[in-house]
Amino acid sequence: MERFEDVVEDYRPMIYHIIKSLQIYKDVEEYFQTGMIALWDAQQRFDPNKGAIFSTYAFSYIKGRIMTDLKNSRKLEDRNVYPEESYWEMEVDNGEQRLQLANLLFYCTDLTEKQKQWVIYTFYYGMTIQEIAKHERVSPSAVKKWRVGAIPKLKKNILLAQC
Repeated sequence: MERFEDVVEDYRPMIYHIIKSLQIYKDVEEYFQTGMIALWDAQQRFDPNKGAIFSTYAFSYIKGRIMTDLKNSRKLEDRNVYPEESYWEMEVDNGEQRLQLANLLFYCTDLTEKQKQWVIYTFYYGMTIQEIAKHERVSPSAVKKWRVGAIPKLKKNILLAQC
């Protein structure tokens, strides 16, 4: 078995090639370290009796580990990205807007909280299903379920209000 330092010198260009092929441009050194750890694991786990060539095994092992790390960091980044503060500010400055919102909420008496949110986002803010899903950090299908549950209740409440 070769010394790890020798293996690193031989496979350093491969790790940078994998990083470049995955189009990683941020945190290159962090992904290089991930590649080094994967190379060390590959060297420890490699079994020449299974008929594989170490360079092929190392390439797929390193690339897989970097891709997993990249996927996990993107998930974390997606969860922790917050819009600017102005996105959350609700402009309800004059009484007319408050009255419109109050009128809208009048018809939402027996709706769940999520269904009420759908009503407000759709009819007060004019947001699409995709925009609501992004804002609430849920899937568009979840928002569609809110809508499906809300519409019959809204129809019933509107009919009751007209009587």
